[in-house]
Amino acid sequence: MTQLARALTIAGSDSGGGAGIQADLKTFQELRVFGMTAITAVTAQNTLGVFDVQTLPAEAVAKQLDAVATDIGVDATKTGMLANAEITALVARKVKEHQLFPLVVDPVMVSTSGHLLLDQAARKQFIEELIPLATVITPNIPEAEALTETPLTDLNARKQAAQALHALGAQSVVIKGGHLEDDEAVDLFYDGKEFVFLRSPRFDTPHTHGTGCTLSAAIAAYLARGFTLANAVSQAKQFISAAISHAFPLGNGHGPTNHWAHRLGGELYAD
Repeated sequence: MTQLARALTIAGSDSGGGAGIQADLKTFQELRVFGMTAITAVTAQNTLGVFDVQTLPAEAVAKQLDAVATDIGVDATKTGMLANAEITALVARKVKEHQLFPLVVDPVMVSTSGHLLLDQAARKQFIEELIPLATVITPNIPEAEALTETPLTDLNARKQAAQALHALGAQSVVIKGGHLEDDEAVDLFYDGKEFVFLRSPRFDTPHTHGTGCTLSAAIAAYLARGFTLANAVSQAKQFISAAISHAFPLGNGHGPTNHWAHRLGGELYAD
C-alpha cells in the first residue's frame, strides 16, 4: 500500500472558513493529502474583515507540534499566521527539532481588510529565524515590499526582491502577482539560479479571500506527495487559478475561493 502523504499547517483559524487553517485543510483534502494542524490563533472574521484575534499561548502551539510530529509524522509543512515573536521563534525551533521539512513559509502579515496579523516585534524573528529554514517563501507584493523594504513597481524590482529574500536564506521564492493591475496574474518563482514566470488569466472577481493560504497549502501538499519544487509550484498555481475562477459569492465582502473547482471541466492537477 502506498504511504499516505501527510501535511501540517501551522496557522490561525478563520471563523469564516475562507482562509487560514480551514483553507489549508480543504486544500490538503482536495489534493489527497492527510492534513494536520497546529493552531496559533483564533480569529473572529468573515468576508468583511477581521474583528478579533485571540492568540494561543506558545506552550499550546508547542504541544500541538510535538503531538503531531512524534506520532503521525510530517511529509511537508506550511506556516501561515504566527501572530507574535514568541510563537515565531518557537515554530522555528520546532521545525528544526522535528525536521518539519520541506517547509513552505507564507508570510501572513496583514489581512485584506488591513488587520495586522504579525506584530512588528515578530518580524525580526521571522526574518532571522524562519526565512532561513524555508524551502520556499510565498509573499504577495505588499509582503515582499515589507520584508525587503523596497517598492516593487516593476519587473526588475520584483526580481531583485526575490534575490534579496533568497539571500536571507530561503531556498526559493514565489512572489505572487495578484495585487498588480495587469491583464494577467503573474507569479515570479526564483530558485536561486533562474527566474520562472507563472501566468494565468486575471479573473474579474472580488472573491479572493484565502488565495495566499490556498496557494501555499497546495505547494505543501504537492511537496508532501513527492513532487519536485518547481512542479509543486506550477501545479499549485493551476490549482489556485481554478479556485479563483469559480470563487464563491458568499457574504457581503470578499468571498472565498472554491477549493473543489479543479473538479469542474476536468482535473487541473497531475496524478
